[in-house]
Amino acid sequence: MASTFLALHYHIVFSTKDRAPLIDVAWRDRLHEYLGGTVAGLGGFAQGVGGVADHVHLLVGLKATHCLADFMRELKKASSVWVHEEIKLREFAWQEGYGAFTVSPTARAQVQKYIANQAEHHRVKSFREELVEFLKSAGVKYEDRYLD
Repeated sequence: MASTFLALHYHIVFSTKDRAPLIDVAWRDRLHEYLGGTVAGLGGFAQGVGGVADHVHLLVGLKATHCLADFMRELKKASSVWVHEEIKLREFAWQEGYGAFTVSPTARAQVQKYIANQAEHHRVKSFREELVEFLKSAGVKYEDRYLD
């Protein structure tokens, strides 16, 4: 086979530092647009960006040459700088870690819908509850002390 064919899609979730509700609805859409543009600038493609006051969700496609840890470091760094410079919110920071879950081609539309409906979803469920569900569903072992 002369070429490499792959579909590497990730549902990525990360929170503001200490889960502080810093992402105001007044500029949330601009942040989501910036995150999508940054994904493209890093050579990936965003298929969905959404979130609420304390966290964001992204559905991204990456290339085989991407290293997820490097990609996440640059995405979080660039978006933090953007918030500091554009929104003038100096105390803004992202949490150190993140969740990344692979998404099959047949599940992408469902994940896109899930990401688009974050505000409605989080009227009844906290970020922590949501993250625990993701971890359990994916069979990821975790320690409670690392969830807060």
